[in-house]
Amino acid sequence: MDRQLDRTDWRILAELQRDGRLSYNRLGRLVNLSPPAVAERVRRLEEAGVITGYQVTIDPAKAGLPLTAFVQMRCAPGRCLLKTTTAGDYPEVVEVHKLTGDSCTMLKIRTASMRHLEGLLERLGGHGELTSFVVLSTQYEGRPVEPPASELRPVTDSAGWSR
Repeated sequence: MDRQLDRTDWRILAELQRDGRLSYNRLGRLVNLSPPAVAERVRRLEEAGVITGYQVTIDPAKAGLPLTAFVQMRCAPGRCLLKTTTAGDYPEVVEVHKLTGDSCTMLKIRTASMRHLEGLLERLGGHGELTSFVVLSTQYEGRPVEPPASELRPVTDSAGWSR
């Protein structure tokens, strides 16, 4: 994006993250813009890639996938999961994060049962070393994207850390 997001852009993003189905009329009322003005801003945010899509949020447990786990991987040379497989090979994987440190990848997975998880871990184990973490409960998920903290809070010098 060739311009910084302004306060109105952030208000539009906040409202759309709360309800992506808002009409331009309703969204305009919420952010004090006319429907054509808010539609133009949303179009520019989409074209700039700030808004990448709109989606439905599904309760995985009610959809038959009550078990969530995180898996750290240290792939073996030549068997990197990201280079030797496709997303279709592992439909249980809902997020993939490349990491620094001892592990190269963190996966978030959802399965129907412990038996399903066990089978998936056996398949994933062919790519290298695994460390798995079963989620007992989730206290907070899906935090909306907000303006960077540097815009909200001033940065103060560290008094005791100068030469």
